[in-house]
Amino acid sequence: MNIEKNNPIASISSRLKAFLTDTFLITTPILYITIYLLFGSGEEFANNRALGWLIILIIHMSVIVIFWVFKAQTPGLKAYDLKVVNKKNENISFIQAFIRYFITLFCVITIFANFFIFFIKHKKCLQDILSNTLIVEDNSNID
Repeated sequence: MNIEKNNPIASISSRLKAFLTDTFLITTPILYITIYLLFGSGEEFANNRALGWLIILIIHMSVIVIFWVFKAQTPGLKAYDLKVVNKKNENISFIQAFIRYFITLFCVITIFANFFIFFIKHKKCLQDILSNTLIVEDNSNID
């Protein structure tokens, strides 16, 4: 089955908008909860920065991986009618989700890895290639 015929690979702009949406809907609340509810203040968070960021990353990874594995969509992907699938157009496994998460984190931190997509003709990101996953248009919502 040719996945790209049934569900075309999502455009770069749609994936970026979905990522930014997830940043505000998922990451921002986790940051505020960790800083102000768990640590009590920004000053306490700053005093325990390594532990704070570890907590944020563990919670964030758990939420994202659960969305990817069980729903194939985060809120941002759903907002733009996208989903993350394996090459057989099925939900991804936990292993694929973890690999995808850590490669995505690496790409965000190193910045230069984000430009990888512009040098490949099939519009796949580094995390798509290394985790053997794709972000495709979700045609199941079309009437």
